[in-house]
Amino acid sequence: MYDRIRTYLSEQLDIPVEEMDRDTTFESLHLDSLDMVEMIMDMEEELGVDFEMDGEMKLETIGELADFIDDKMAEIE
Repeated sequence: MYDRIRTYLSEQLDIPVEEMDRDTTFESLHLDSLDMVEMIMDMEEELGVDFEMDGEMKLETIGELADFIDDKMAEIE
């Protein structure tokens, strides 16, 4: 999932994938909460699942988002 998120962000933000790693913050990429919600919705659509987001997201890095999605996918399987 980590590589998919980096690819998605690279395409959306026109930033080379190589410039992002697990510790890259969404703040450093200038993403706001609306951008995050849109990205999660796109991932849900692509994967065909609902991540059931409760409350405000506290995910700050690409790695945290990848782990979150991996955990949600494991719960579904």
